[in-house]
Amino acid sequence: MQGNLDIFSSFQGIVVDSLAAKDGTSSLMQEPFCSVPLIWMIQEDILANRLPVYEESSWEHLISHWKYTFSRADVVVFPDYSLPMLYSVLDSGNFFVIPGSPIDVWAAELYSRTHSKYQLREDNGFHSDELLILIFGSSFFYSGVAWDYAMAMHTIGPLLTKYAKRRSAEGSYKFLFLCGNSTDEYSEALQEVAARLGLQPGSVRHYGMNGDTSSVLFMADIVVYGSSQDGQAFPPLLVRAMSFGIPVIAPSLPIIEKYVVDGVHTVTFAKHNPDALLQAFSLLVSNGKLTNFAHSVASSGKRRAKNMLALDCITGYIKLLENVINFPSDSLLPEPISKIQKGEWEWNLFIKEIEQRSDYTSTKEASFLYAIEQDQENLADSTNIFENRTDNLVEDIPSELDWDVLTEMERAEDYERQEMEELDERTERDAGAWDYIYRNARKSEKLRFETNERDEGELERTGQPLCIYEVYNGAGAWPFLHHGSLYRGLSLSKRSRRTRSDDVDAVSRLPLLNDTYYRNILCDTGGMFSIANRVDNIHKRPWIGFQSWRSVGRKVSLSVDAEKVLEETIQDHTKGDVVFFWVRLEVDGRNTGGNDGLTFWSMCDIFNGGHCRTAFEDAFRHMYGLPAHIEALPPMPYDDGHWSALHSWVMPTSSFLQFVMFSRMFVDSLDSLQTNYSNSTTCLLGSSELERKHCYCQILELLVNVWAYHSARKMVYIDPQTGSFEEQHPVEQRKGFMWAKYFNATLLKTMDEDLAEAADDGDYPRNSWLWPLTGEVHWQGIYEREREERYRLKMEKKRKTKEKLLERMKHGYKQKSLGG
Repeated sequence: MQGNLDIFSSFQGIVVDSLAAKDGTSSLMQEPFCSVPLIWMIQEDILANRLPVYEESSWEHLISHWKYTFSRADVVVFPDYSLPMLYSVLDSGNFFVIPGSPIDVWAAELYSRTHSKYQLREDNGFHSDELLILIFGSSFFYSGVAWDYAMAMHTIGPLLTKYAKRRSAEGSYKFLFLCGNSTDEYSEALQEVAARLGLQPGSVRHYGMNGDTSSVLFMADIVVYGSSQDGQAFPPLLVRAMSFGIPVIAPSLPIIEKYVVDGVHTVTFAKHNPDALLQAFSLLVSNGKLTNFAHSVASSGKRRAKNMLALDCITGYIKLLENVINFPSDSLLPEPISKIQKGEWEWNLFIKEIEQRSDYTSTKEASFLYAIEQDQENLADSTNIFENRTDNLVEDIPSELDWDVLTEMERAEDYERQEMEELDERTERDAGAWDYIYRNARKSEKLRFETNERDEGELERTGQPLCIYEVYNGAGAWPFLHHGSLYRGLSLSKRSRRTRSDDVDAVSRLPLLNDTYYRNILCDTGGMFSIANRVDNIHKRPWIGFQSWRSVGRKVSLSVDAEKVLEETIQDHTKGDVVFFWVRLEVDGRNTGGNDGLTFWSMCDIFNGGHCRTAFEDAFRHMYGLPAHIEALPPMPYDDGHWSALHSWVMPTSSFLQFVMFSRMFVDSLDSLQTNYSNSTTCLLGSSELERKHCYCQILELLVNVWAYHSARKMVYIDPQTGSFEEQHPVEQRKGFMWAKYFNATLLKTMDEDLAEAADDGDYPRNSWLWPLTGEVHWQGIYEREREERYRLKMEKKRKTKEKLLERMKHGYKQKSLGG
């Protein structure tokens, strides 16, 4: 699953149905995937059967590891109520049961294809003329004989006495009990009951639940469900028996009567009533053979079993998804559950799945578990070796005399070192060759660099005109990041930086990102603000670009050919502002424009809970102080052109600084409106919990399009695979549509200085003013104050120098004698 992590960035939830999915949970426990809902379906008991072995082998570490792995899932779903009991040692409060899985129908279908009923009977020592009656109860079993069978023996006893006490001329009957484990204890207990009832030797046989239950079911001619417990779900083994086409006799429990009709799909009898059981049995057997009525019940039951529990299972999973997954604003939700017309499985879609998984559970799942156990055994051996070494070390614990000798040795070494230092100070030495001095100086500088400050990528970027920063938040995104001279990582978290790379720490450059709330609502834009903050300290190239790690996950990042074409183009492009982008804005594969009615603003509404236009217009009006009667939503063309998405673009560094200047003011205006709407953390731009957490992210992702269009920047789309260029929304066609006066660089600079002056004077418009925290605060007054401070320091230095000179002239200066 590690290799398929790229799909996680495209979906709002993950559903896995195999124990082998454990390998992928390590990545799902890291940002940015740790908040992605995970539903884990467990449909087999292979691991459950191994858990007692782990306990006996004292492999607590392996049990803890599986429990920790299961805890990552929001919900662990089981198809019946017996499995959570078997996995109870791994329960961390997230177990859930949705009965009705078609797994038992699958199992019967697969087994009947690959096995012969008559061959199984022969292998187990049964003759073709013998009538096999299989009796089982609930799937819970204990260390002794299941109490369910002990309670049911009162009902089953007369049936055994009549048909198994003596050999009848009508035929031979064999009763098979499926319960407990395949141990001598269960068989001996059952034979003791048979002897007490005076049954014929060999007429009763025991099979364990931990064996091949499908073979026992497939051999049987009649199945009797002997439990009198009213369970929470229809018994899975009954579903499998019905799927094999075997007539079933069951007590008239509410859970049984809910799904089957007496005399049609099964034959029911009143519980705790031996006479009713005998009457039901007589309807299916005549002269030692199954009656036509039995064959009719078996045939009807088989057809009924295919879709009997489908509706309940489907509605169960629908309700689970509604409660676990936070559907985003652009999701097209299905019709309500009440409008489901027929509850049937699409078996034609299951055929390939059934064929592919025919041997999966029995082979691959088991081999996967055994591989983990082998690793655990090796770990245990290593631990034992370490413990043995520790025992040997205990015998060599130093005594008090040893410590005294060690102290004397340390004192002697210190005394000798001090003498050598004094001798070195008195000895004249040559300063050494220039290469030696330079090498030591460089070594000293290198030691002062913080960790990960420089690497080969930084050296390779020297002299290059472009650097693309890949914004990420969490170690889970590392597989999506590039290496090399063109790209540089930009981490939004100090703890998640790659260990062997020169990734930029956005938090150290912009302390605002230390606040988890603002880091979440700004997303990649926060990383851009950190680069723009004192940009000359980090980026000294004429071109700058950004790319989200999600573009790699969605396979829309630049290919090697496209990268080469882009680098060659920007080296030749020296006139005019241009924005290159390679990820298009789409909804379900549909682009804006065309005949589908999707415009730029309608797409923005889809991604922002239907409030994009309102929020953008209000923020724009507040930002420029526009009156209510003036239009404040910048018009965007309705054409076939593409728009940028996922913060994947390249532009001149000077243009980037202007874009950041505009973005900082827009974000501050948006934040002020959000604060006014509600004092809580409710976000109007998102419908799901995840969207509310990243409130401004979607609208800020599209902001570059509005700025580039109305500031008359040339917009060029790059095909990420071929590198071909295609200009979008040509500047000549924008005349009459652009609001250039609002995006004028001089106007934006004036507005920026006004905000800086207010921040410098402490004249905050509100308590939680975001703008000063998003970057540099600079205006002419600060420049003049800094110049005055530099002049003051210069004059102070001159004054001290003059006073020192006058002091020497007044008192004179005497040089100390050389020997004094």
